[in-house]
Amino acid sequence: MPKMKTHKTSAKRFTRTASGKIRRSKIGKSHLRRKKPGRVLRSFDKLVEVDSAGSVKRLKRLMPYLAKRS
Repeated sequence: MPKMKTHKTSAKRFTRTASGKIRRSKIGKSHLRRKKPGRVLRSFDKLVEVDSAGSVKRLKRLMPYLAKRS
């Protein structure tokens, strides 16, 4: 059976934690930053867990080998 291909754009945008959860970066980080308060700008540095079950299932299908990395 041939190897499955990883969706490269998804692999760059999402990471997996040691417990197997998928994490993503927040949106709105780079546009119109001057008018946002510092609290909001600092919150952009944190990664957020992808919590939608449908999205997690789709991302696991797009990145089949991301699950095997630890």
